[in-house]
Amino acid sequence: MNTVQLITVGEDEGDQRLDRWLKRKFPQLQQGRIEKLCRKGELRIDGSRCKASSRVEIGQEVRVPPIPMSDKPEIDTSNKRMSDADVKMMQSSVIYRDDHIIAINKPAGLPSQGGSKQTRHVDGLAEALRFGYEEKPRLVHRLDKDTSGVLLLARTRTVAAKLSDAMRHRETRKIYWAAVAGVPQPLIGTIKYGLVKAMGHGGKGEGEKMICIHPRDVASTEGAKRATTDYMVVSRLASRGSWVALVPITGRTHQLRAHMAEMGHPIVGDGKYGGSGQENLGDGWGAQLGGDISKKLHLHARHLNFEHPVTKKMVSITASLPQHMAHTWKTFQWDLDEVADDPFEEM
Repeated sequence: MNTVQLITVGEDEGDQRLDRWLKRKFPQLQQGRIEKLCRKGELRIDGSRCKASSRVEIGQEVRVPPIPMSDKPEIDTSNKRMSDADVKMMQSSVIYRDDHIIAINKPAGLPSQGGSKQTRHVDGLAEALRFGYEEKPRLVHRLDKDTSGVLLLARTRTVAAKLSDAMRHRETRKIYWAAVAGVPQPLIGTIKYGLVKAMGHGGKGEGEKMICIHPRDVASTEGAKRATTDYMVVSRLASRGSWVALVPITGRTHQLRAHMAEMGHPIVGDGKYGGSGQENLGDGWGAQLGGDISKKLHLHARHLNFEHPVTKKMVSITASLPQHMAHTWKTFQWDLDEVADDPFEEM
């Protein structure tokens, strides 16, 4: 491009950083060059100087100076060509799809996003879920690596913003199923312990984890945030273990895992929160029930209910149990057909 352009931000391009908006239109642009153009005042939004981090909104006019085509594109190592097996896996995991939203049943063990030493994740593999669209769908929320179940992706930026806002304002309802050690008492209740992040002990340590704080101490504890979880015991295996339904009223990191461990009923297979370091043992035996059952986390995002941001109709999505949990439910003779997607509605 050898001339100055005035480009109007499109209807599906609002509420994003200027640098990201530019890179989608000019993939050859490097971050350093964008920042230099901003410093020199050559990039402008509605005639005003801006930064690479400035946000563009629908209808704004961006002045773009001549961009040499010889700039070397930045290499994104997370977007290597996917294997046929990964494409098949991702597409077979789709449990809901329309023109605006895709929902998958995320496999346990697959991270939602990349991080330290995580190069294979849903965000990267979402390239397999374009289904004719120019851009891959965007994650609306996250699940822990070892948690399976309903995970929403938006097919456009506008829908992603609306769904994220709905989740932030608790306008969606999530039901998780878990197998826990022991039997929580009372059988139905609400956990209100706050959570604060405790730093890990280096690369070979246990890593970061959330510590529960008594509600009365949350305000006086630096970094602590209030957290609320509703729970219900659906079925039990004598006093040894239980099938519980969990509703995270707030959406804190590791909230369900930390809350159940604090009760003394850690989620089966949870080595981080239900291991030998667990302080409140309750009537459970840590997160180990013996045999293969204890080797994988038994936490599953079973059901999601929300208002569609475009059609305004209610959408209900249910994800089948992963193989290791289905095996546990069969072993304990817990009948899936006898329980509603949202058992709290029957209270």
